[in-house]
Amino acid sequence: MNFSWFFAQKIAWNSKGSPSLSQKIVRIGQIAVALGTIVALITLSTGIGAKKEIKEKLADFNGHITIQPYNTNLSYNSDSIALPQKYYPHFSLTEIQHIQATATKSGIIRTEKSFDGVLLKGMDKNFDKNRFQKFILKGQIPDFSQNEISSRVLISQKLANNFYLDIDSTFNMVFLNEKQLHAQPIYRKFTVNGIYTTDISEFDDLYVIGDIRQVQKLNGWGEDFVGGFELFVKNINGDLEQIKAHINKEISYNQIAAAATDQFPAINEWISIFDTNIFIILFIMMIVVVINMIMVILILILERTSAIGILKTLGANNRQIMRIFVHQALFIMIPGLVAGNLMALGLLLIQNYFGVIQLPPENYFISKAPVYLSWEIFLLVNLGAIIITALVLYLPSLLIRKISPNKAIKISG
Repeated sequence: MNFSWFFAQKIAWNSKGSPSLSQKIVRIGQIAVALGTIVALITLSTGIGAKKEIKEKLADFNGHITIQPYNTNLSYNSDSIALPQKYYPHFSLTEIQHIQATATKSGIIRTEKSFDGVLLKGMDKNFDKNRFQKFILKGQIPDFSQNEISSRVLISQKLANNFYLDIDSTFNMVFLNEKQLHAQPIYRKFTVNGIYTTDISEFDDLYVIGDIRQVQKLNGWGEDFVGGFELFVKNINGDLEQIKAHINKEISYNQIAAAATDQFPAINEWISIFDTNIFIILFIMMIVVVINMIMVILILILERTSAIGILKTLGANNRQIMRIFVHQALFIMIPGLVAGNLMALGLLLIQNYFGVIQLPPENYFISKAPVYLSWEIFLLVNLGAIIITALVLYLPSLLIRKISPNKAIKISG
C-alpha cells in the first residue's frame, strides 16, 4: 500500500476513543465543501435556466429571427412585404425549422369601463400552435386556416384583467384609417378565444393575437402582402448571429433579418447580467472554499508537527509527507462533494417539479426560479473544485519543508 495514502487514512479515519482534533477539522472542511458545492450547483443551474427560459419565451412568442422590410420604422404598424417569397413557406437553410407570416396594426381596446392602446398581431394559417401552447392559460388558440376571416383572438391575462374580459367575451377595437387623413376611425369587434401569459410585460401589456387577414384588410392590403416573417431555428443554443448572417444573404436587398435579442435590447441586457452574477457568486464561493481548505491543512500540519518530525527521522522525504496532506484534502473534498451534489440535486428537483421559489415576473420575466439540469454542470463544478483545491493546497504543504526533525521532536517531548 502507498505510504502517503495509508498514513493519511490513519489521520483522518482513526475512530478509536474520542474524536481527535484532526477528525473534527476534517468534518468542518467537508461541511464547507458541501455548502460551497450546493451554492455553486444551484447558482449555475438556476442562472443558466433563467437565461434559457427568457430567451425561449422571446423566441417562441416573436420568432428566433424575424424578416422585415429594410425601411421598417419605429412605428408599431407593419410595412408590407409582397408574397410569394422564395423562402416562404419553406426556407432553404437547414437550420430553420419553421417560418410563419405575420403583420401588426396598432389600435385601441375600448370597453364601457376602460380603454387602452394595444397591438393587433395577425398570424397566418402556418401559425405554430404547438410552440405557443405553453403560454395558454384558458381557452384555445383560434383556427386561422378557415376560408372566412376569424374575429376570434388571444389576449393576455393582464389585458383580460384590465378590461374584465373572459373566454367568449366580446370587445371593440378602434383603428386609425391611415389611407385617408380625415376618414372616420375603423371599428372591429373581436371575441376572446383564449387567454395567454408570458410574464414578459413587453408582450403581455400590448399584444392581441388574431387573424392576419384582419390586419391586411385594415391596412388595405391584398392577401399577397404581409408585414414580415418569424423564423424558428432547430437549436436555440446555436449561433443565431451566424444563422442571421446567412439569412441576410438569402433574402432580398430591401429586407433585413434580426434576432429576437436584437429587438429587445433591454431584456437582452438583463439576460447578460446573469453571466456577471453567476461569475461573482462562483468566484466568491471558490475563494471561501479554497481559504477554508488552506486553513484546515495548516491546522492539520501544525497539529502533526511531531509526527512529521518522526517521519523525517525515519527517512520519509518532504515529497512523501506533502502527499499525505494532499490525500487529506481528498478525504475532505470527496465526501463533501458527494454530499453537496446529492443535496443540490434534491433541492433542484424539488424546485423543478414543485416551483417552491416564486419570482415577481414584472422584475424577472419569469414567475418561478427555473432549473436547468445538466451532467456537464455537475462535472464542471466537481472537477473544478478538485483541481483548484489540489493546486492551491501545495502552498501550505510547503511548510513541511521548514519543519526540522530535531526541533519537532523536542517540542513534542
